[in-house]
Formats: sequence, structure tokens, C-alpha cells
Amino acid sequence: MIHSNLLSKRSIMDAEAPNRSTGIVNGKSSNILNWDDTAYSWAYPKYKKMLANFWTPFEINMSQDVKQFAELREEEKEAFLKIIGLLALLDSIQTDYAGKVADYLTDSSLNALMIILAQQEVIHNHSYSYVLSSIVSKKQQDEVFEYWRSEPILRKRNEFVTNGYKMFAEEATIENLLKSIVYDVILEGLFFYSGFAFFYNLARNQKMVATSTMINYINRDEQIHVDLFVKIFQEILRENPEYNTEELARFVEETFKEAAMLEIHWGESILGNKIQGINMNDIEAYIKFYANVRCNQLGFERPFEGFRTNPLKWIKAYEEVDLGKSDFFEQKSRQYTKVNQVDNGFDDL
Repeated sequence: MIHSNLLSKRSIMDAEAPNRSTGIVNGKSSNILNWDDTAYSWAYPKYKKMLANFWTPFEINMSQDVKQFAELREEEKEAFLKIIGLLALLDSIQTDYAGKVADYLTDSSLNALMIILAQQEVIHNHSYSYVLSSIVSKKQQDEVFEYWRSEPILRKRNEFVTNGYKMFAEEATIENLLKSIVYDVILEGLFFYSGFAFFYNLARNQKMVATSTMINYINRDEQIHVDLFVKIFQEILRENPEYNTEELARFVEETFKEAAMLEIHWGESILGNKIQGINMNDIEAYIKFYANVRCNQLGFERPFEGFRTNPLKWIKAYEEVDLGKSDFFEQKSRQYTKVNQVDNGFDDL
């Protein structure tokens, strides 16, 4: 067992330190940001990618969804509202967590990425309010934002993540930071995914297409966020190899197994086999598949034997599309600048 030293917060200004940081945590840095002189070559391409994805809820025309929501089956309406309530809770937590991590990253470029990430999480939360205010009354909207208090299954899975974050928030050590990043990857790379599948299933049946377009934008952002935290996780271990232990590997495997079971339980309660077009056996396999993907991304063994391919073949059209600057579902032109593939000598993502 490693007795972790407390992490030092990044200085607002350190005139004695170089601009290029000497370490991802507990390093020295002036805190002056020069994108042409960063310690991590992947930071600038990630910055470009995150900027290229910029969007706001105001871009989405909800008029058709307003008409269609009233026509949904009762089980679809219930799932729609409860999943929106869940997503709102998770992204609220995520906004705060990004800021707490940023304080301890002794690299000004990574601090900048955390600020952009937090802004995107705020936009995600706004999108949920935007959707709800379009289709339900203010009273019902307020009820949706209270689901996290009253739904026992929701509370259990939410507390699973928030307790992991609290360990780091209350004692900022390298070990606790690494573990909190595992919970982050679960939140952004696993806990959203049965909800995403629900909205994409509606879209493939030409229901609530505007909401599903917004969900696709959020899905795309979350994939980038997972990749960013994976990079940070790997850099911490590269610079501090003494923390890359068998104990950490066991923690990752066991935590992902528990997370997958919580997500499956949630899926059974909200989707079951009552949503037309969604089979719960497929959702369970889908969740285990993504648990394997995320563990592998972090550099550890996959927790579930098999589950190497995505069982929801149809969903790839929604998950893997690069919306670029056009609306995938409605094919409307959007006026933004396409990111150049080669810039400032860095390799793009």
C-alpha cells in the first residue's frame, strides 16, 4: 500500500518556474499558457477538437418533438423523463468535478482543457432544461429534476460515483485522483450509454429526432472527455510508475464490474423489455461491452470475458458518426469553421 502524499495546487503565478510544466501533478509551472510550448503533445490537438465540437441547445428546433411527445406511449414518456433527470444529475456533478481536478493539474494547457470540458458540461445541463421546457410544464420539469432524490435505483448508482469523487475532494492524493478518474470514465463512458441507446432507438423510429440530435452532440462530447481523462490517467502513471500496482488493477476491474451491474439494474428498471425495439439482453451485453472498452482504454484487463463486439449493430450509425458541422438527422448546414488537420506541428487526434 502506497502512502500517498497530498497533491499541491497549481500556483496562480510562479515567476521562478518554467512555462512548460515539469509534471502533470506536483510539478512546477509558471502557469503561463503558450500552446506552442506545452509539455504534452496531445493537449493542443485535444483543444482543437473540443473547440470544433462547440454547439448550443438553441441550434436545435424542438417544434416537431413538442408535437410528438404527446403521442409517445406512456412507457416511452416515463423513460424519456427519467433518463433526462438522470443525465442532468450526472452532468451537474461532472461540471464541479472538472474544476476540482483542474486545481491539481500543474500544467496550464490541461487546466485550459478542464475549463472547456466544464463549459461543455454546463451546455449539456442547459440542453436538458431546454428539452424539458419545450415539451412539459414547469411543474413537471421541476419534478424531473427531483428524480435523483426519490428514485432508489438512481440514488444507489449516483452515490456510487459521487462517493468516489468525494474521496478525492476530501483528500487530494495521487491515489485518490487516479481512482476518481476511474469513476469519471464510468460516469461519462458507461453510465450514460443505456440512456443514449433509448434516445437513438426513438430516432431510428422517427420519434423525438431533435432531442436525439442533441443527445448525439452530448455523446460526441462525452467520448472526447473520456479520452482526455484517459490521457491524464496514463500520464500520471507514466510519471509516477510506483502507483501502477496490482492493487490499482484490481480496483479498476472490481469497480467496473460493480458499475456495469448498477447500470444493468437501472436499464432493467427503466427499459426492461417494455420499450419497442430494445431488448434487455442486448442492453446488458452492450453495457458489458462498454465496460470492457473503457477498462481496455485505461490500460487494464477487460472485466467481462467475451463481449468484444457491440451487440447493438444499429446504434453505430448514431454513436460513431462525425457530425462535423452538419446536422446528422436533419442535414441542415451549420456555419462553423472546419478544423485543419495539421496545425502548429502537432499530430491531430
